[in-house]
Formats: sequence, structure tokens, C-alpha cells
Amino acid sequence: MRFELPSEMKLVYETTMPILWADMDVMGHVNNVTYFRYFENARIEWLHSVGAPPNSSGDGPVIVNAFCNFLKQLEYPGNLRLKHYVAGLGRTNFETFLTIERTDTPGIIHANGGATTVWVNFKNQESVEIPQWLRALIE
Repeated sequence: MRFELPSEMKLVYETTMPILWADMDVMGHVNNVTYFRYFENARIEWLHSVGAPPNSSGDGPVIVNAFCNFLKQLEYPGNLRLKHYVAGLGRTNFETFLTIERTDTPGIIHANGGATTVWVNFKNQESVEIPQWLRALIE
């Protein structure tokens, strides 16, 4: 069963990154763990781009679950385009969704996935409301 990306999601960020030789496994394709690293890099880049880098002494995002659907193998060499979407904005959380395609075969999705993101106060170890400025960016 494959997860369908929600139709109400909003594209908030795009980035490119190379497939590294070190991303490969003994089977000759990108290791499945690496897809989560690609997602993480895109998510962190997006957070930096909107002025919300992770800050362990304040409030910020925590991933409470993550998933990936592996649709088509990725192999070295190549460059990737990741598209980052948000949806399901709640009081303290939102959903992120990402797609991965190669830049040399645009439109062919090799993987998709996402995560539930909860906004927390790190010192108090509890969820807090998503800041209004961030809410305005992702609504």
C-alpha cells in the first residue's frame, strides 16, 4: 500500500543535492536510511530559510514520526531535487511531505515521505503553539 500525498498540501521549499558515493550500499543503490537524511537536510534548509533554525534553548520543531515510500531506486552519480510541502496545520503541529526526483529525469518521483512536526519548548519539554509568524507562512 502506498501513501497518497494530501491534495491540500502547500509547496514551501525546493532544494537540490548530490547523490554521494557514500550514500550507496553493497546492493549498488542508495541505502534506505539515506532517504531520511535527504528529507532531514531539506527540512532543516527550509527551517533556516524561514528563520526557524533548530534552537535547543528555545522553541522549535521536533519530529514525532517519519515515513518513506521507496518508489524507484536511486543510484550514483546524480543530483536530486527535493520538494518540501506542509499540510494539516494544527495548534502545535503540522505535517511535512517531501518528494525526491533526479534532476536529469524531472517529474519521476523516486521516493516520497514525510513527518509529523510538533513545536516544542525544549527547556520545559512540552508542546507549545506554533508561532503566528510561522503559521502565516504555512497556512
